[in-house]
Amino acid sequence: MTTADLPTGEAAPTLDADELRAWLRLAHAKGLRPLALRTLLGAFGGPLEVLSESFASLAEIADARAAEAVLAPPEEIEGVPFDDYIEAAFAWASEPGNHILTLADATYPQALLTMPDPPPLLYAKGRLELLQARAVAIVGSRHASPQGLEDARRFARVLSDAGLAVVSGLALGIDASAHRGALEGATGTVSVIGTGADLVYPAAHHTLAHEIAREGAMLSEWPLGTPARSANFPQRNRLIAGMSGGVLIVEAAMRSGSLITARLANEMGRDVFAIPGSIHAPLSQGCHRLLKQGAKLVETPEDVLEEFGFSPATARAASTAARRARPRPVSASWASARADEADSAIDGDAGRVLDALGHAPATLDILSMRTDLDGAALQGALLQLELSGRVAALAGGRYTAVERS
Repeated sequence: MTTADLPTGEAAPTLDADELRAWLRLAHAKGLRPLALRTLLGAFGGPLEVLSESFASLAEIADARAAEAVLAPPEEIEGVPFDDYIEAAFAWASEPGNHILTLADATYPQALLTMPDPPPLLYAKGRLELLQARAVAIVGSRHASPQGLEDARRFARVLSDAGLAVVSGLALGIDASAHRGALEGATGTVSVIGTGADLVYPAAHHTLAHEIAREGAMLSEWPLGTPARSANFPQRNRLIAGMSGGVLIVEAAMRSGSLITARLANEMGRDVFAIPGSIHAPLSQGCHRLLKQGAKLVETPEDVLEEFGFSPATARAASTAARRARPRPVSASWASARADEADSAIDGDAGRVLDALGHAPATLDILSMRTDLDGAALQGALLQLELSGRVAALAGGRYTAVERS
């Protein structure tokens, strides 16, 4: 699935062909680390100047390996001959809303410059101003629970309304819910992807990627045409952490990639937040581990806003100002959720079952014991609750209550 047909915003700026060619050559030179390239740029001024230096000069500033990488003939990029790739990159960047950003550009995300090894070059789609906004990352499990998905959407919407851009990775589960919630808010979202900016992964998020390209921003450090590779996603997580002032983990198993993002954020001096859950839930174990290691426990979006310096009054003022500056249509999914909340209160057997569920998943046997309902009555109550969106069925014959904001 490609992003060639994604709707985009403003026109790309005019590019200097020789300068961009030099940036592309150095950014994608095999064996040249971003930190070494940044050191060389600082010493010599720009990519054309770096390429004109001798091996000895380059090795003196960086090392022999970096010098060899700079002076080596350009190789294929993702199987495409270098000259052909340059033409394709220029063609991609000439499309409205597509941008190739370098370390020398004022539009390069300033937050990434606080990293020791920011990518020398980024491919971006959409609203470049979002790349400079104060931001919070929301990440979590790809196999999230219904409650986790709802929490991610709700937190993202409130934080976006308060004026924070929400950064995530376009993955299934928590990432997607965070993007959708932020798009429902006033500020928007930034998707940092682990493929080329001309691809959409997973393909199921083609529609979501359209919306982000139109209303938010998409960002990649990988060459155009780069497919999804497992090795790329930890590096993608590094950019998610770098773009953000803090990272919120909604749900995560003990071996979740979200814990990598949290560790990287902590190493960069960013705040790490985690939502606690049931001690019996595998997707709470990663969050509880982070909390033991010093992450900040949050129960409401306001807890995150307080750490960002927002008082309740300033959060409301920021939300109002953001919505006035950029009014947003109400999506069908959001209108549906609001309509669900307007339903009459659940009572009778369904109310007893909802009370019995509490805040942790439960099996039919546990619910029967807690409510004294027989099988038929219990199944009927659960069906009513599922249809009203108050309860969701989980794997293993368990049920969980879905809290609505």
